[in-house]
Amino acid sequence: MVDLGGALSDAVARSVERALLAEVRSQPVPRHVAIIMDGNRRFAQEMGLDPWKGHELGRDTLESVLDWCLETGVRYLTVYAFSTENFRRESLEVRALMRLFEDNFRRMAEDERVHKNQVRVRAIGQLQALPDHVRDAIRHAEERTSRYDQYHFTVAVAYGGRQEIVEAIRSIAHEVQAGKLALADIDEQTVSEHLYTHALPDPDLILRTSGEERISNFLLWQLAYSELFFMDVLWPGFKKLDFLRALRAYQSRQRRQGT
Repeated sequence: MVDLGGALSDAVARSVERALLAEVRSQPVPRHVAIIMDGNRRFAQEMGLDPWKGHELGRDTLESVLDWCLETGVRYLTVYAFSTENFRRESLEVRALMRLFEDNFRRMAEDERVHKNQVRVRAIGQLQALPDHVRDAIRHAEERTSRYDQYHFTVAVAYGGRQEIVEAIRSIAHEVQAGKLALADIDEQTVSEHLYTHALPDPDLILRTSGEERISNFLLWQLAYSELFFMDVLWPGFKKLDFLRALRAYQSRQRRQGT
């Protein structure tokens, strides 16, 4: 028997999605969207699945988000995939995540969408803390896309915002000590140029799923003037309509620097 109610609901959702997409595309979209992809484990738990399955489903959502960025013209997408604190999770889950990261970067290196749309793939974080097989996969994806500049996809892995700032301070201090930089010449631009994200503009919009309303050590320097948007949906359940609503909310805000 055909579920007429479900079919009607899907049709309405598609209609709303098309209308919202047209509305979003009629106005300037954020140049750089950063996402804290939260809720994989809780989603798996609610579905009665192992935690690693939640991460796999979250990977599928991320691939869809990349398509939506291409469709709407968001040129920079940065996602928070794995924090330095996440190494404290159970070893089985961490190993599963490392295998998933390796697979994801190798897939990105060969993805037709990436090459057709000239998407540059990067990883940022304390990459030296990752297993060799993950670093090799990252290197492969970065090398395969190094000449692209139309779109930029950055994965924060083994990443911590405070650690990033500390490393920037160390790097600046070394330059001062070596006589390459004068103390009087250090300004905000100097700090930005020594961050992992030195090649990226600061994010216009930072989106977090799962209903949590905190930044969790993500892009602490870069978010100074970002718009923040929190959604009460777990990452694997994040839909195109959710993404479009976030962009539309951004467009409706009057952005200010300062108070």
